[in-house]
Amino acid sequence: MSQTQKIIAYINIAHFMDHYAMLIFAAAVIVIAPTFNMSYAELLPYATPGFIAFGAGSLLTGWLGDKWSRRNMLAIFFFGMGLALMGVSMIQTPFQLGIMLLLIGIMASIYHPVGTAMLASNAEKLGREMGINGVCGNVGVASSALVTGVINQYFGWRISFLIPAIICFVLGFLYLRSIPSSVDQTVKKSSVSSARVSKSVMIWVVASLVITVIASSTTFNAITVALPKLFQERLSNLTTNTATLGVITFFVYLSGAIAQYVIGNLLDKYPLKNIFLPLAIVTVPTLYLASSISDSGLLVLAVFIIVAIFGQVTVNDTMLGKYTADEWRGRAYAARYFLGFTAAGLSVGLVSILYNEGGFDLMLKAIAGLSLFTVLGAIIFPKEKRPS
Repeated sequence: MSQTQKIIAYINIAHFMDHYAMLIFAAAVIVIAPTFNMSYAELLPYATPGFIAFGAGSLLTGWLGDKWSRRNMLAIFFFGMGLALMGVSMIQTPFQLGIMLLLIGIMASIYHPVGTAMLASNAEKLGREMGINGVCGNVGVASSALVTGVINQYFGWRISFLIPAIICFVLGFLYLRSIPSSVDQTVKKSSVSSARVSKSVMIWVVASLVITVIASSTTFNAITVALPKLFQERLSNLTTNTATLGVITFFVYLSGAIAQYVIGNLLDKYPLKNIFLPLAIVTVPTLYLASSISDSGLLVLAVFIIVAIFGQVTVNDTMLGKYTADEWRGRAYAARYFLGFTAAGLSVGLVSILYNEGGFDLMLKAIAGLSLFTVLGAIIFPKEKRPS
């Protein structure tokens, strides 16, 4: 395996761990809440500071990656995440839980601006590598629901945090042994081209990206946080077993991960807008219809929703990778993830408020309305100038 392949492999593994770690609590909160004599809606907001830090921290971590060392920042990610996860496994009060979830969010904020910038700098085919990277991240999302559900059922929620903590420590040591510090000085010439639109319409690219990132990231986070609880309520005629619900959630998320690989390859072959707009349009009616459906019908709609919102992540990252130079790509991704994850962090509180007011019927309809902004972003995105 070449050094470039090793770098990309660790970037993909880190993406898996990043999303896995961030969503352990979303699956475990159902079990944790009763131990503190609290309801789901009461304990869920304790995750809000961590999700906000997930986005806000990216401004600093992206800058450090560009100015100091992307390689070393990724090492800090592995070891810092291990410490944070281990900390959650030892908490005794909801306040301590909130502090540790905040630390997880801070550590998680390292990956996207640093790892995605490293990937764009080393990719031969940007769309394909972004697609594969997206698969790894979202298999992390899917695995978090599956593995946490099984561990919660048979070993307890504290072990759900302890096991990935140990894995992060091991990965950190292997990463430092495999990837030399000299990689920061080696930037591979990739297929990432200069802007494929004229400078005169670049403002529309920026406007589209800002609108889309805020709307789609809020939608993505709201759905991934709410899905385990939604399935617990709406699939009760199919199963009430926590581990089985975890398996179902895993396969729904896996459909989105597979779609990302397909979409990544399509982005190398077709104009970005041709992929962007259909994905945006699909999200709105499927979310709206899901608000009043349960059991097998909900499962079918959930697959379409997850495919659309996961695919949108690959579109957003590829869009930014095509229009930024390597020397400030980390900061560009930092700004993208600051906007996206800060908005997404607020979605945890939004889910809690909407759920309290009108259950998942109101929450899903509200998110469907928000997704109209993603459609707007896709409409205003200019057509690319394809190379002759």
